[in-house]
Amino acid sequence: MKVAYVFATAGQTIDYVLGEMILPQLESGTHGAEVVGMFFFHDNTYALRDGDPIGERLADVASKQELLLMLCDQCAKKRGLAEYDHTDDAGREHFEATNTVEPATVGCFPDLYAALSDVGVDQVITL
Repeated sequence: MKVAYVFATAGQTIDYVLGEMILPQLESGTHGAEVVGMFFFHDNTYALRDGDPIGERLADVASKQELLLMLCDQCAKKRGLAEYDHTDDAGREHFEATNTVEPATVGCFPDLYAALSDVGVDQVITL
């Protein structure tokens, strides 16, 4: 089964649920599902800051398991984790991740859908 996580809830979600539950399972290969993407909202975007311990661990897992790490573009912009890149022909602004771990990207739902469309996600889990 292929899953994607959306981290929308503030509080202990990142430190406890991701950092102490999901991430150790991904690192050890015992999660039980293939995680193909993670999308971060609000203050959860800080987990992908360059130098953040959870972000560094996620970056390592992402590079080994081809896992998408995407921050909400507007959330990241407000927190200094994205900079304006360009406006497309449809008038939609695009941003680039800044001060984040590699391979973090930024986008909005259409970008997330496009990025995940080729991998065949079976379930999206919102935490």
